[in-house]
Amino acid sequence: MLGMAAAVLFLIAFLINAAEIDTNDIFSATNVMLLGLTLLALHVAGVGASWRAGRRRR
Repeated sequence: MLGMAAAVLFLIAFLINAAEIDTNDIFSATNVMLLGLTLLALHVAGVGASWRAGRRRR
């Protein structure tokens, strides 16, 4: 899930950069890209991975 969120942020950063949209300093293409990289790093590290804690043996 974090990987997909990172992909969306990369797409938004690309569109901001490609269209040369003037945004404020907080919502710049570089900051959105860095947020995407953070989410991608968390995804690779295994944060948010789904696993079942309550497995039952038969």
